[in-house]
Amino acid sequence: MTSSRTAGWGSSPPPGGVRIPFPVTDEVSRHCLSDDEPDTVHIEVHLPGRLDPERLRTAFRRALLTHPRVLMREVPGRRLRQSFAWELTGEPECDPVSFPRPGPEALGRARARALGECPSLALSPPMRLEVIEGDGGTAVGEPPEADGPEATRTVLLLTMHHTALDAGSGLRVLATTAEQYGGSAALPVAGPVRQGPPGPAATGGADRAVRSRPVRVAPDSRPGPERARAMGNGMLQAELPVPPAAGRTGGLASWTVNDQLLVAASLMVGRWNVSQGRPAGPVRITMPVDDRPRGRDMPMGNGTRLVEVAMTPEDPHDLDLLFGERPDPAAVARLLRATARRTRALKSAHGAPLGFGANLLTAPFLPVGIRGTLTRGARRAAAPWTSTVLVTNVGRVPYALDFGDAGRAKAVWFSAPARMPRGLSVAAASTGGRLHVTLRWSRALLGDTAGADLAGLFAQSLSATSQVTHPEKDSARPS
Repeated sequence: MTSSRTAGWGSSPPPGGVRIPFPVTDEVSRHCLSDDEPDTVHIEVHLPGRLDPERLRTAFRRALLTHPRVLMREVPGRRLRQSFAWELTGEPECDPVSFPRPGPEALGRARARALGECPSLALSPPMRLEVIEGDGGTAVGEPPEADGPEATRTVLLLTMHHTALDAGSGLRVLATTAEQYGGSAALPVAGPVRQGPPGPAATGGADRAVRSRPVRVAPDSRPGPERARAMGNGMLQAELPVPPAAGRTGGLASWTVNDQLLVAASLMVGRWNVSQGRPAGPVRITMPVDDRPRGRDMPMGNGTRLVEVAMTPEDPHDLDLLFGERPDPAAVARLLRATARRTRALKSAHGAPLGFGANLLTAPFLPVGIRGTLTRGARRAAAPWTSTVLVTNVGRVPYALDFGDAGRAKAVWFSAPARMPRGLSVAAASTGGRLHVTLRWSRALLGDTAGADLAGLFAQSLSATSQVTHPEKDSARPS
């Protein structure tokens, strides 16, 4: 591993660094940190070529300086202080780039570190970049038969502390690194496009789901009492075809790929719970919405707002049709249309990132120590109403991620934390016409075999949403 005090990276922040009070999202995350389930975001970029170490270090440093908001550390303080604050250091305090020894297990070990070891909040920047290279002429993390000219030769694995940064910020830093390394500026990147104006939100099943406790992911029923003491997260990645585009009604797509991911996740949970002897119940999904621009002026940090999508069908009789061995295509189509109306309304609405309650808990009327106690207590009390699963979809990766002679990214994976009581997250990104999906779960909830079973159910469920190719016209949507 590279020394944390490499020359040229700075050994201390400049005096009088700019200080920024913690936003609400950062403070809530800071209060609820746990050593058992590190709050990390991980991003993998798979490249067909090899990178020059010093050239990459220089490019990554320049990317950090281009986005000075990521060059931050937590200002130390006492329990009775009134607020948390970030200090912008202006320069990196350490070299966050390392080149682990190549080998057949190198990528697996790096992934385990990404899930289990948080970058320090006391050192700027709160991220680390590991560069995993193929051993000799072999590929990285791929079977020998896949070792062709387009095989992965290098994996960039970026790990960030989620109290400080999110996946969107990490991708932007990697995109700037690619620009600096490849020597050419990327084309301007458009911001997210929202389909609007929204139609009337679906009611009925959605209202019932909001008033009811959402169903939890059933714990693994296999014998294994040691799992109750297990710590950390497990993870599994899958490469799937991007679902085909849906038909259009009234100028709008009947549903988006994001809607299909939400429906697939709800089918996955429902079918898993039924297989574990649990009754079907209302599924709620937490979905991050990111409205930031994607260019170099993109604000860094945690820039998403979280919304909850009720995945209950409008007709309760559809539950049996959805969670059978083969989901009924007509019932799937009805749930897709209802989900599309709900997500359009939620994306178009604006509100606090975590809601009014979080704003109240983080108001600076009490010292941070007392606010932390209240926040953790509120989190425990709200556990039964916590959503069933987190689904994060960045869509088509909006950056070329072109590293010059090392090639363009052939796959981009990322994962979001899966802390209890939710215990499960699904993350998706599209690169090169393929959908790269990561399931991440709390080991206190599921074992690795159960996680693999859930991944299989997700792939089957996403396929079921893709088979609805001719949706019937929805008379509830205005023309």
